[in-house]
Amino acid sequence: MKRAAWKAAWIGSITLGALTTLLAFGPVVPPEAVPVSGGLISGSLNQAGDILSYKGIPFAAPPVGDLRWRAPQPVVPWSGVRRCDRFGPSPMQRVPEPFGPWSAEYLIPKEPISEDCLYLNVWTQPTAKNQPLRPVLVWVYGGGFNSGGSGVPIYDGEAMARRGIVFVSINYRVGPFGFLAHPELSQESPAKASGNYGLLDQLAALQWVQQNIARLGGDPAQVTIAGQSAGSMSVNCLVASPLGKGLFNKAIAQSGASFARPQLTLAQAEEIGLKAMQAVGAASLAELRAKPAAEILQKAQGTRGPIMDGYVLPKPVATLFAAGAQNNITLLTGWNEDEGMASGPAKSAEAYRQQIEQQYGTDAPHFLKYYPAGSDAEAATSQMRLSRDQTFGVQNYTWAQVASKQGQPVYVYRFTRKVPATGAYAHYGAFHTGEVPYAYDNLRFIDRQLRPLDATDAELARQMAAYWANFVKTGDPNGKGLPTWPVYTKKDQEMMVLGDRVRAQPLPDAASLDFLYGLLSR
Repeated sequence: MKRAAWKAAWIGSITLGALTTLLAFGPVVPPEAVPVSGGLISGSLNQAGDILSYKGIPFAAPPVGDLRWRAPQPVVPWSGVRRCDRFGPSPMQRVPEPFGPWSAEYLIPKEPISEDCLYLNVWTQPTAKNQPLRPVLVWVYGGGFNSGGSGVPIYDGEAMARRGIVFVSINYRVGPFGFLAHPELSQESPAKASGNYGLLDQLAALQWVQQNIARLGGDPAQVTIAGQSAGSMSVNCLVASPLGKGLFNKAIAQSGASFARPQLTLAQAEEIGLKAMQAVGAASLAELRAKPAAEILQKAQGTRGPIMDGYVLPKPVATLFAAGAQNNITLLTGWNEDEGMASGPAKSAEAYRQQIEQQYGTDAPHFLKYYPAGSDAEAATSQMRLSRDQTFGVQNYTWAQVASKQGQPVYVYRFTRKVPATGAYAHYGAFHTGEVPYAYDNLRFIDRQLRPLDATDAELARQMAAYWANFVKTGDPNGKGLPTWPVYTKKDQEMMVLGDRVRAQPLPDAASLDFLYGLLSR
C-alpha cells in the first residue's frame, strides 16, 4: 500500500476509542502519529511502501542515577510527536569488535552505547480499515548476558513483517547493570530480591506489547517470544517465571535453556555483588550508583545472568518445569551442528581421556563411549561435540523432552548448514548464531565477500522463515510448499534437519544427550 493510500485507510480506520485517545493528547495530529504509553510516536515507511517501522520507542524510564539496579519504572511521558526512526542506544557494554565466527553484521553498532537503553522497535504492515490484528513476535537477543542489543543488522524485522507478522525487538540491561545482586538492593526492593533486572526489562517490554501493540496492528492475544543463545535462555526463564503469565502463548528457543545448568541462589549472587562493590571501591549502594558506568563495567566482574531470586524465578528453572508450574506454551526449539565453544586448542586423545577419567571416575568408560577418543582427530571432534551438547544441545533437548512428556506441542530442529565463508571465517561451519539470518530471512545483511552465499542458502532461508512465520501465526510450522515437520514426541524423537536439504529424521544423538543430562543434573 502506497503512502497516500495508507493515510486514507488509517484515517478511515480510527475508532471512537482511538480518536478519544488521540484527543486526550491534544489537537488532532497527522495520521502517521500513533498513541502509545508516554505519548505519540511516528515511524518510517520503507522504500517499497509496504512496511512501517518504529525504532527506539521507550518502554520504561531510563535506568540511570537512582534507577540504576531497580526494576524498570514507567516510561517518562513526552510532548508532541516523538520521531521513532532510529534505534535507541544499545545497553552498556564494551564496544564490539568482530571475533570468532561473528563478523560485523552479527554485532551491535559501535555507537551509541548507554545505560539509557530501554527501547524497543516494531515492524508492521500499514493497517487498513477492518483488517484483523496480526500475530506478534517479540525477539530477545543473545550475547551471554554481557553484550548484545536490538540494533544488530541480522535482527531486522522487515522481512517477517512482510509475512504478516508484527515483529518487535527489545533491549534489556546486560552485564553488571542487568544482573548484579546485592544485599542492600534486595532489602530496598518491594520483592526483597535483586539481580534479575535484565529479565524484568524483558517482562516490562512484554507488558508494553500487551498495552500498545494493537495500535500498531498486532494481536496481544497471539504473542510469541523468541530468542537465541542468552535470548533463548531468557525465553526459557520467561516461560518458567510466574511473572510471565498471560504475556505470550508460544515460544521459539534457539540454542539455549537452563535445565542442566546450575543457577545461583540469591544469597550466592549477593556475595558476588559484595565483591563487585569492593572492587569498584564503593562503601555504600549510594556510592555505587554514583560511580561512572564505564568504571562499573570495567571493575564489577562476576555476574552470570539470571539467578534464582525467589521472585522472577522462585525456584530453579528445571524444578519449575518438573512440577508443571511453568506457563503453558507451544514450543519450537533446537540447536546448531557446529556451535561447540571450546576455549583454546583441542587436547590430545591421551590428555582428553585422562581429563574424563579424573572428572567422571567410574562413569568415564560410558562417557568415552558417547564422546570417544580413539585418535587425536576423534578426540578433537568429541571435545567440540561435548562443548556443543553441554552448553546448548542437552538444554534444548531436555526442554523438548519435558514439554512433550507434559503433552505440550513441540517442534525440534537441528541447523546443519555449513555457512559458506572465506579466510578466517571458513572453518566454523554451522556456527552459533549462524541460523538467525536464515530463520528471519535476513541474508541480505550478510557480507557476501566474507560469506559467498548461493542458491542453497536462499532456499534454506525461504523455507526456515516460512516455518518460523507459520509457527508464530498458528503454533504449527507446517504450510504449503514445505517439507512436513513432525511434532516431536519422547517416543519417536523426530526433528527437522535444516541444512543443504531440509528433511525430518529421528534425533541421532538422543542416547548421548540422555547420558550427559544424567551426569550434569546430579
